[in-house]
Amino acid sequence: MKNSAYFTVKLICNCAAVFLFLLFSSCTSTETKLPYLGNPVVKESETILPKIAEFKFTNQDHATITNKTFENKIYVADFIFLSCPTICPKMTSEMKSVYEMYKGNSKVAFLSHTIDPENDTIEKLKLYAQSMNLNSNWHFVTGNKKDILEIAEKSYFTTAYSDANEPGGFVHGGGFVLVDDKGHIRGVYDGTNSTETKRLIADIKILLKELKA
Repeated sequence: MKNSAYFTVKLICNCAAVFLFLLFSSCTSTETKLPYLGNPVVKESETILPKIAEFKFTNQDHATITNKTFENKIYVADFIFLSCPTICPKMTSEMKSVYEMYKGNSKVAFLSHTIDPENDTIEKLKLYAQSMNLNSNWHFVTGNKKDILEIAEKSYFTTAYSDANEPGGFVHGGGFVLVDDKGHIRGVYDGTNSTETKRLIADIKILLKELKA
């Protein structure tokens, strides 16, 4: 598995199709409004902002999780697997610190996709969630492997694919993706970096003000 610096570079490279000035403008949480990341489509005088593709997965409680689960909510997404020997434990630790800040806020949710659904069964995901004493705001989801890897690449600007030569058998990005209540990506963060985690916590506050408004 490449180191976290590689994943940060890869994550940003995957956003190269994004308007880079928007990406750079999101690097400070003092902004009163976060940018929209992705390739907008302009039709006549209308600008259509990109959204997370439609999805349907199953969480640790056997509940069906779709885009509608996050209507009128902000959520943070990542891609991990339980037997990951490299960056996943650090990512989950950093995500937990964000969760602790917002676990009492029903407008903030968390979505962790396993990229190893063959081994990460619903029962294992449930035990994993229980071990961290989480409430229902954090969904650990599984589903069709092709669907999970595809949405990682095409919607969340992250890398995820099988590679037998890598520790654990997968290459995947270490990013956290901040999604607003309309399904637009508003921020991308290195999930292995505590400074980036603090930036994410601050940016969630900005989106909450936007949601309230």
